[in-house]
Amino acid sequence: MLPSGDLQLAEQLDLPQALVAVLRRRGHSDPDILEILEPAPAPPPEQHFPDLPQAVERLRRAIADGETVAVCGDYDADGMTSTALLVGVVQRLGGVATAAIPSRMEEGYGLNSAMVERLHQEGVGLLVTVDNGISARPALERAQALGVEVIVTDHHAIPAQCPPHLALLHPALTPAESPYRSLAGVGLAYLLACCLCKHNPAALASSRDLFCIGTVADMAPLHGVNRLWLRQGLTQLHRSSLPGLQALIRSAGLAERPLDEEDVGFQLAPRINAVGRLGDPRHVVELLTTPSEQRAMAMARFCEDSNQQRRDLCAAIEAEALALLEADGIAPGVRVPPFLLLVQNHWHHGVIGIVAARLMERFGRPVALLAGDDQGRFRASVRAPRWFAVDAALQSCGELLEAFGGHPAAGGFTVVSHRVAPLQERLEQQAATALQQGESALVVAPEAHLSLEQVNGAFLKTLRALAPFGVGHPVPLFWSHNCRVLRQQGLRGGHRRFELACGEARFPAIAWRWPHGPAPQQVDVAFRIAWDRRGAQPRLQLEVEALRAARQEVMIHKQGRRYWCRSTEGGIQLRNGSGQQLTVPWPLPEDADPPQQEPLHPYVRQLAIQAATDLGLAV
Repeated sequence: MLPSGDLQLAEQLDLPQALVAVLRRRGHSDPDILEILEPAPAPPPEQHFPDLPQAVERLRRAIADGETVAVCGDYDADGMTSTALLVGVVQRLGGVATAAIPSRMEEGYGLNSAMVERLHQEGVGLLVTVDNGISARPALERAQALGVEVIVTDHHAIPAQCPPHLALLHPALTPAESPYRSLAGVGLAYLLACCLCKHNPAALASSRDLFCIGTVADMAPLHGVNRLWLRQGLTQLHRSSLPGLQALIRSAGLAERPLDEEDVGFQLAPRINAVGRLGDPRHVVELLTTPSEQRAMAMARFCEDSNQQRRDLCAAIEAEALALLEADGIAPGVRVPPFLLLVQNHWHHGVIGIVAARLMERFGRPVALLAGDDQGRFRASVRAPRWFAVDAALQSCGELLEAFGGHPAAGGFTVVSHRVAPLQERLEQQAATALQQGESALVVAPEAHLSLEQVNGAFLKTLRALAPFGVGHPVPLFWSHNCRVLRQQGLRGGHRRFELACGEARFPAIAWRWPHGPAPQQVDVAFRIAWDRRGAQPRLQLEVEALRAARQEVMIHKQGRRYWCRSTEGGIQLRNGSGQQLTVPWPLPEDADPPQQEPLHPYVRQLAIQAATDLGLAV
């Protein structure tokens, strides 16, 4: 239940109580909430990045002198948009720029010594890395030996010993509370471009469009300037002056309307990423820098074809992986090992990470998929639930691996064939230990109760005032009590469609990749609210996170005791383990000790508030 002060804030900001409850439960103070609704302007970046003036001055000199600037990016959407952004800006300022991105299949991640030597032979004297470079010590030492200057812009972890560079732009080098702290690679490229174009703003044209795509695709935290620039940029993205971006939007079937972060994350970014996964990422740079509409349409079709190929590959690998598991008697909830490791020589390295994530969601276990190369080794992608730390697990298996890296939720490694079996045994032991020590059950934690009768277009419009949503600021997860399932239908791809009702309200709902089968007739439902834009007219749709049989009674654990709570006429009935019952009036009186009524013990009062929240009687 919202405190009275929060009710006043809801009225002051014209926000529904449920949204204020969500923000409060995320730990936001009043100033935080105001900042979410209206982000503060960005401070001068020179005060936050010590090497920025030197980087800008060196780039301006290269442009003025006609030097070729090589922009060395990465093969994901962040790296490709970063590369296209800086190449385009340097060219519009009258300079010469070339894109240099390694091949995922042949060279792996980041700047390498062979690239440096090749660029040096081509007469390049200045490199700018985007979305990589901070860990490329051999390549940067080779550049230093050859007299090639390097500006490093990167947001990945800084090693204990920093490699040589002319200038370094990194969010971790900014002050602790800096609004630039969460920038992805494309954010750093955009920041550098803004400073470079200070006296020629026209050269910055459409750079913010690329910032929006790369930032959303890389799932950068939506704090500080990320939030500010996204709010400003997404509203104009559909009007981009880049022919390639317009062609990509059309090929994705997006209408001529303002785009949001879901359009970018689920429509545009996958088409860009597909090229980096399966082919040459320089095709994307060409798409996003070409002035030719005809060439842009051809490249957009190439992205579309690559994305379809990526979908087909993912579907085939997932089906084969499930068949392998089924042959071993493994299915969701049926004899699932603590760690799933599957190996096939012919699987495509570029998409096994996507399939590993799908299997992890289906089985609730860490998953590693291994694909062979032509040198007798296997390259793997790993995805894991919260209770298993991938980076720590791989670190402890380091002597079995040729190379490895990652973070707690995901990672990758290379292993020779004869070490796969001992590696699997070691990972299974670690996962079994983690299962015993931690909570492995999937916990769905809605942030506020919301009756379906409160869901309408006006509520969604207000909800969008809190957008954009993403990492650090996710779309709110609501729940509704005692809903009726009027219709349900299994769909191709493992999805399930529902029609849900509560009171007079009826809504279509979709559960993506739903492994649980039919739902009961009366349910409590955890959901997010979205627009379904597939028809001629958009309509509200609930995206189901979880369903359970509707509960008329809930059990609460508090201070080592258990209480059974249910809603009754005019109040909440509380029953302890000894069978003693107490009915507490609900809503609670605003006065903690109303006259002519026996005072309510604070413990009982808090218990009633928790019970009301769990029974759907409070926000």
